[in-house]
Amino acid sequence: MPAALPPVTISEHEGVRYLHLGSVWVQGAMRLRKPAVVELDYVQRMLASLLWLPQETLGEGLAVQLGLGAGAITRFTHGQLGMRTVAVELNPLVIHAARLWFRLPEDGPRLQVLRMDARNWLGTAAPGSVQLLHVDLYDEEAAAPVLDDEGFYAACRRVLTPGGVMAVNLFGRHASFAASAARIAAAFGADQVWSLRPTREGNTVVVAGQGVVVPAREVLLQRAAAIEARFKPLGLAACAWLRMVRPWRP
Repeated sequence: MPAALPPVTISEHEGVRYLHLGSVWVQGAMRLRKPAVVELDYVQRMLASLLWLPQETLGEGLAVQLGLGAGAITRFTHGQLGMRTVAVELNPLVIHAARLWFRLPEDGPRLQVLRMDARNWLGTAAPGSVQLLHVDLYDEEAAAPVLDDEGFYAACRRVLTPGGVMAVNLFGRHASFAASAARIAAAFGADQVWSLRPTREGNTVVVAGQGVVVPAREVLLQRAAAIEARFKPLGLAACAWLRMVRPWRP
């Protein structure tokens, strides 16, 4: 493993297993008795991306996770939604830990885990090939995203299908948040960017679309109710997400 990549450590507390990258900061989690539950609040909110997809197409197309962590989103899109799923992770120890300690399945017809740099993967991916993109790229200090420039977000937009959606984990209480959100808006268009309320820990999820047409409120309520009916036992409180969402404003 290249020396620049941090070590992976595991901790457990009150029935939850946590992933760390050589520091106390949590990079992923799984409830041992209920591994399908999406444990962390901010990861649940990243899946608010589903609200922007028509209910009849949910589960279609390709889902991509940039930054594997404990693999909760990858396991959800692959196992619960039944989507073709690709996860991209630079640190081989993270991939190994996800499979050994967090029930990440081995590669198969609908799942591929790639050890490579996320920016490099974006450069090789086919334009318009990704329906659902989740970006969670932090180093061991967990202070700001590792990849966070306008060119990176433009590459994310390029790989999305028309109507495709990206969700990004940012720190809403960190000084970098406003600049990061502005770069996303510059790449996607200001009318294609929304944010959710920060979690107690300060994580703010930003959602951006590739030409997404936002439906009427009634349709969004129906989508949220349908998601919640299927997945609330797994932590997806979709009706609450609608109360958290705000259009991006500079």
